[in-house]
Amino acid sequence: MSGKALRDHNASPLLDRKAGSSNKGSIGKSLSGNNIENVDMQNSKNLNQDATAIKTSSEAAKLTDAVPEIVCPEIEYVESENLNDLPDVDAHLATLLDRLDSKDWLMVCEALTHARQLSIFHKEAMLPILANEIILIVKSVKNPRSALCKTAIMASSDLFKAYQDQMIDYLDPLLLQLFLRSSQDKRFVAEAAEKALIMMTTCISPNLLVHKLQPYVKHKNPRIRAKASVCICRSVQRLGLEGIKDYGLDTLLQIAASQLSDQLPEAREAARILALELRSVYDKYVFGHQLQEEVAQPPSNNDAWEQFCKTKLSTINALAVIRVTTATT
Repeated sequence: MSGKALRDHNASPLLDRKAGSSNKGSIGKSLSGNNIENVDMQNSKNLNQDATAIKTSSEAAKLTDAVPEIVCPEIEYVESENLNDLPDVDAHLATLLDRLDSKDWLMVCEALTHARQLSIFHKEAMLPILANEIILIVKSVKNPRSALCKTAIMASSDLFKAYQDQMIDYLDPLLLQLFLRSSQDKRFVAEAAEKALIMMTTCISPNLLVHKLQPYVKHKNPRIRAKASVCICRSVQRLGLEGIKDYGLDTLLQIAASQLSDQLPEAREAARILALELRSVYDKYVFGHQLQEEVAQPPSNNDAWEQFCKTKLSTINALAVIRVTTATT
């Protein structure tokens, strides 16, 4: 082998190593370039995603702005004397029960107002559907939505005024709800219920109403007992002397005595007023007749009243009645 060949042979590995080194460098450069491209692509992708998110958020905001704000409607509570007649009575009557039973509470409120107008201006025309109407009114009185509840209570008040004694057969379910609403609900609902109860005791014959109210003074709910006691007291005051005598002085005295020791002050105060009313009737009528019949020395008013209470009541109840009715005489 010549010297030149030997030099070329010895130099070839070095050249190969340099070539390899050169190749490695180019590969590194290639990889480095790819990484930069990947980073750029990722950044571009992130920017696109951010832009899309901003666009979506902007569109959502526009969509939200486009949706109209839900406004709670304001219900107007019109007093009975300010209600006007309906233009098409037959059409309103034909659909009244369906509208009172609607799932749309605003429609029910409107129907209740129409029922009020019909009871004022066309009570005879509405009489055939009165029973079913009261059932639906009670349903609305029980509704937790205060606006609907109050409108239904106002309707019941107008029915009491329009139909008076004709309401007595449909009274029980309505009575219970009015007692509850007048004692434990929001103030503006409670006031409407109290007005309805006053209208009831004003418009329905007291002898019929007292009989209907009697079971409620024994109700397990003290609030119901209290409201029933107040209504009985109002009704008895309307009975007058002859009415109390006809109904039974001793029966009414037992009602008063049972409530004098009741849990709530409202019930006790109503019972006290009732007992005083009965004492007044006793003095005017019963004791007066006894005086006419007595030849010997007649007993005093208090003695005669105490004796009457003791013969009609238990000892405890008699003492309670005597205590509240003799302190002012």
